[in-house]
Amino acid sequence: MISTPATKSTALGLVLMTAAMALPSVQFARAEAPPERGLISLKYLNYQDRQSPGTPVTAGLSSRDRIGVNALSLMGMIPFAGEWSLDLSLMEDSITGASPAFHSSGFPGAAHDTTTGASGELRHAVDLQVTRYFSKGTLSAGTSYSSESDYLSRSCSLQGSRSTEDKNTTVTLGGSFTSDTIMLNKPNVVAKKQQLQDEQKKVVAGLAGITRVLTTDDIVQLNLGYSHGTGYYTDPYKDPDLRPRKRNSVTVLSRWNHHFASTDGTARLSYRYYSDSFGIRAHTLGAEYVQPLQHGWTLTPVLRLYSQSEADFYLAVSPAEQANPAVATPPPANALYYTEDQRLSAFGAVTLGMKVSKQLSPDWLVDLKFESYQQREGWSLNGNGDPGIATFSARSVQVGLSRQL
Repeated sequence: MISTPATKSTALGLVLMTAAMALPSVQFARAEAPPERGLISLKYLNYQDRQSPGTPVTAGLSSRDRIGVNALSLMGMIPFAGEWSLDLSLMEDSITGASPAFHSSGFPGAAHDTTTGASGELRHAVDLQVTRYFSKGTLSAGTSYSSESDYLSRSCSLQGSRSTEDKNTTVTLGGSFTSDTIMLNKPNVVAKKQQLQDEQKKVVAGLAGITRVLTTDDIVQLNLGYSHGTGYYTDPYKDPDLRPRKRNSVTVLSRWNHHFASTDGTARLSYRYYSDSFGIRAHTLGAEYVQPLQHGWTLTPVLRLYSQSEADFYLAVSPAEQANPAVATPPPANALYYTEDQRLSAFGAVTLGMKVSKQLSPDWLVDLKFESYQQREGWSLNGNGDPGIATFSARSVQVGLSRQL
């Protein structure tokens, strides 16, 4: 399945911290046989992030909540006609609060940023996918739609897989197209930028992947992704902010699953490298361990390590802004592009999480997942983080209930 970037807001707030690196991704090992039973799942997510007074820019300020998200999603999968399946997901999320207008300053009351929009904003999204199963592969077509007060996103995708005769190797190819409309004629945007004409952004993306079963306990995967985007990348709620109207990116993703027969547990390891034309280079290392227990319980601890370099046009906090946090750092004279968006600065991050699930019966499953995210400029691997950026943290709690049909 190809997942396409749905909107500029995020119900999964941690995605913001990866500098909008949304690209197509292939499932690790999609079954080639059509599913025998359907599935319906309901999930609720609560997310909250905060900025703490850890720099001269925010000295004297109390730790404050920034963006809060409450998201409700409903997903269903239905097999039909023996060789087909239909996947449908619906989501609504509400976003409250705002993030800084520039760097760590300009908090609520000064401006909102494009990830939050107006306080209390609602977003609605729908995703539909149809899959045809063959004896040696699959073919999937999907479409998605998302809307909120000042952003509209539409996308379509196509992905196919082909396996070898022994079913030990699977090759996957796919692509997607996304078209976004940024509504700059909204009152809160006009007040900031004085721009009335709506803008567009279009992204074409593709992937190539190979999955290989090495042993009865090991499976590996390698995916290569590329995207080409044109249009409006500037953040209309941040000032100063002017970004290139083109963004190309390359992603390399490797995964390895190993099953431990002695414990019946499974380790899931992954590494992702990301590079784009903005100058960002990012590394993500992920690790999970799925451990089944007695009486239907399963524990899954999660660890993610992330590091990125800054964009070529990122403006670090100036001495003048450190002396007076109400004053943004001005861009250099004759600069073509510039931003003070801290998401495009250099930083590192650590995510720790735990998922607990319980099989209530052969058909019912309930799960609870908690994640804590910590971000620091000093954790960037290249050591060029902006010391003027305040400490950032976030936490998310997700509860889910699913039933096989």
